[in-house]
Amino acid sequence: MRPAHLVPPLFAGLCDDAALFPPGNAPVAEAVPAHRNHRNAWYAPLVGPFLVGADRIAEVGAAAEETGGTQRPLDVTLVVRGGPSGLAPALEETAKWPGLHLVGVELGPDADGSVAEAAARGCAVLDRELPGQHVFGAVELRRDPAAHAGSGSKSDKRETGAMELALDVIAASPYRAKYRTGGLESQAFPSAEELAAFITACASRELAFKCTAGLHHAVRYVDPATGFTHHGFLNILLATHFAVQGADAVAVAEVLADHGAEGLAAVAADLTDTQVERARRAFTAYGTCSVLEPLEDLTDLGLLPPA
Repeated sequence: MRPAHLVPPLFAGLCDDAALFPPGNAPVAEAVPAHRNHRNAWYAPLVGPFLVGADRIAEVGAAAEETGGTQRPLDVTLVVRGGPSGLAPALEETAKWPGLHLVGVELGPDADGSVAEAAARGCAVLDRELPGQHVFGAVELRRDPAAHAGSGSKSDKRETGAMELALDVIAASPYRAKYRTGGLESQAFPSAEELAAFITACASRELAFKCTAGLHHAVRYVDPATGFTHHGFLNILLATHFAVQGADAVAVAEVLADHGAEGLAAVAADLTDTQVERARRAFTAYGTCSVLEPLEDLTDLGLLPPA
């Protein structure tokens, strides 16, 4: 096993293990032991908690106890896609499994009311259900892909304003924001401009955030199978760095749209300790259905040592 310091702080805990989620959809019987292997590997500092959907808790709990042996309980983040109404029963079910150690809750938005009202309900239910538990909470913002279809349009500006009102709500709470950056349909992928608006709005509020879905590689690319343009997690890291340094949404969008792997890697390698700390305090993690993909990409870019 190689020393943990070979994973630099810029990438520490960056990759939450979303192996159970699309498009990976790994079977629980494979995903749980694979996660334990990741957490015992030299690159373990790269890997965050195991993400568990509210509908898979019992299955994961049983697998964690079966594969745990003398190992410590599995660190898990509970993902409640159904929104506030599903949190209490999900927490109750999680508590039944001693092989699961809850470290976080990610709450999906409900469909009622405005984006800000949905965020407020998410914060309220976390306030009610999490006191006394040493876990983080994240509230996912509801997106309206149709409203962002024309960048610079009146509807796009209205949607950005609605997003900022929701971020005001979350920023007044102890929780972090969550934003969806991809999926199984083209509309699930925000434009560089939309994502830049979110990142700069979080930075101006000193609001931590995480991203989920679609971030399969370090650098922005076009998937030849689907034609979808995917954001790169390294692009988002560096866009966040510039945002917390005061860059505006236009400049941040340019970083998000950059396909230049070598240039992005060079910027990442030159960040100071203080810049790394500020960027990662803002962009806490993202969910990936394959921990090995970011590991391979960062190795190929020279940002991690070769296997």
